[in-house]
Amino acid sequence: MWVLLRCVYPLRILLSLRGKWMGWRGLPRSLVPGPPRRRYRKEALPALEVPVLPVTATEIRQYLRAHGIPFQDGHSCLRAPSPFLGASQLKDQTGATTSFSLYINKTTGRFLCMTSLAEGSWEDFQASVEGRGDGAREGILLSEAPGAEDSEEVRRIWDRAVPLWELPEQEEAQLARVMFGLTKVTDDALKLFSVRYLRPARSLVFPWFSPGGSGLRGLKLLGAEGQGDGVHYVETTIPRPGAYHNLFGLPLIGRRDVEVVLTSRELDCLALNQSTGLPTLALPRGTTCLPPALLPYLEQFRRIVLWLGDDLRSWEAAKLFARKLNPKRCSLVRPGDQHPRPLEALNRGLNLPRILRSALPAWHKSIVSFRQLREEVLGELSNVEQVAGVRWSRFPDLNRLLKGHRKGELTVFTGPTGSGKTTFISEYALDLCTQGVNTLWGSFEISNVRLARIMLTQFALGRLEEQLDKYDEWADRFEDLPLYFMTFHGQQNIRTVIDTMQHAVYVYDICHVVIDNLQFMMGHEQLSTDRIAAQDYIVGAFRKFATDSNCHVTLVIHPRKEDDDKELQTASIFGSAKASQEADNVLILQDRKLVTGPGKRYLQVSKNRFDGDVGVFPLEFNKSSLTFSIPPKSKARLKKIKDDNGLVAKKSSSGKKGAVPRNSETFSGEAPNQPDPSQLSR
Repeated sequence: MWVLLRCVYPLRILLSLRGKWMGWRGLPRSLVPGPPRRRYRKEALPALEVPVLPVTATEIRQYLRAHGIPFQDGHSCLRAPSPFLGASQLKDQTGATTSFSLYINKTTGRFLCMTSLAEGSWEDFQASVEGRGDGAREGILLSEAPGAEDSEEVRRIWDRAVPLWELPEQEEAQLARVMFGLTKVTDDALKLFSVRYLRPARSLVFPWFSPGGSGLRGLKLLGAEGQGDGVHYVETTIPRPGAYHNLFGLPLIGRRDVEVVLTSRELDCLALNQSTGLPTLALPRGTTCLPPALLPYLEQFRRIVLWLGDDLRSWEAAKLFARKLNPKRCSLVRPGDQHPRPLEALNRGLNLPRILRSALPAWHKSIVSFRQLREEVLGELSNVEQVAGVRWSRFPDLNRLLKGHRKGELTVFTGPTGSGKTTFISEYALDLCTQGVNTLWGSFEISNVRLARIMLTQFALGRLEEQLDKYDEWADRFEDLPLYFMTFHGQQNIRTVIDTMQHAVYVYDICHVVIDNLQFMMGHEQLSTDRIAAQDYIVGAFRKFATDSNCHVTLVIHPRKEDDDKELQTASIFGSAKASQEADNVLILQDRKLVTGPGKRYLQVSKNRFDGDVGVFPLEFNKSSLTFSIPPKSKARLKKIKDDNGLVAKKSSSGKKGAVPRNSETFSGEAPNQPDPSQLSR
């Protein structure tokens, strides 16, 4: 996955050397990390779309006790003796039983044996303990090793890479250090973490070693390219990001280490370890996700400090990860001018140990005064643009009104039947997903296959049925998006849906949930024969989930039956006024084509709790790409509209003060003019 990171190193001193900078274009064809090769298992059958609810910690403990398996309670996992080891592996050299090496996640039930590297689901564990299926050990999934093709590519690149200090030309080595900000990072630090440099690609190479350092499982290549007066970094992982679970620096962790610092970049990991001498690890996907599969490796630490970045998005990610790791043992380094990224702090000559000592506890019993809040308030006042949230790249007028997409909010979206609500909201969510907003789709009205087809067409900006030869290229790119789908279809119980959403937030760090639509969950509610009361309860449940999980929920609700010649209003939302009252944002897809002919479709923002700006802007539907994005040459002007009280709403303008620039530290968004997939390997 291609990630753009903010640069802090100007290129003015490198202008004379810019002509030598080759980037990926200098990489030999045999070493170009091309599109991941697809592997098919012919014996595999399509899995039934039956949702599996997560197991609870209480159920896990009861099962272990019932089968006489001793266990220890950890921070995020239960530890037990591994049933997947032979008698010789269970004893050490003195004949004593070794420490518990099996880790069972309290939330998901997924297990990992640190000794044999066997891992699997809770159902796999039960089958193995009870001897069901093909035997106790045949049903266990061993920790995935890279495929033969990936292994060959990994070894070929690794053998071609060399340490920076072994480069034959001193000028080339100095250029690389400046481009990656390594002027103050010593050769000893690079050697300790086995960092190499791939000359043809002008990229740093970070290795992923198996536990214990027994083998090379993968690589991350970090390339730097000049962009204006700055630098943007391009990451490429082998294997692909979804299977890349490397905690960079893990082989250097000792069994007696009880404190660790987590960073979001390998370069920050180097700087911290050099400056403090503390054990440091870098997360494989930065601030995007903390895979639960990595939690067993962090169980041994009594204190974890998260120093992920220098912006509010990193701060939000640190708080989310702390909840997963157990907040009582976590401390967070608050972003600020005196608390930049670790590598930048090293280059600025700041005292990194002092910054670590200033880390704030992630958990406190209660907030008793403004004193505990004053730093939070200062952070929001100092970063007004980031507080506004992630901005849309396809809908600039939506940015002028809503300012951005923020966590913890509830958005209600409505529109007439047949107006294209699902099509619009899928592009609306896809726009955010391409910028790194982890998204969960709950489509109760249409199947996931049909929804995925719509979103893939919008992603590729064209009908792939007319160019099937490019399907795999676009599908591989689409597969790398942080996008997930609920397997429900038709009427569902709200309690089951909320449990699934909570599970997804824990496992995949979901930031945005789309529910299409509310009416499909009302048939299962037995609270009352009154459908209005049932709807109010469901809306309240989603509101509570959004607040408690700090996750944005977009809820699609059908409108009341209105006359065709009337525009929809906030009061047109089906049910009582609770939906519009609970919502932070209310979006209405207005469709006037039934009265005045085609081309009269526009989006109305009728409620905006963030700053009160409301308004409308036109939408143009492109049938070939199934998109509502306004063409770049079309200049749609916002109109003043009246709110429910008859007052004229404020007019928003892109040139006014307060316009928020696009976040520069996100996944590269898929703007309307997308590059050809074949160019991504260069």
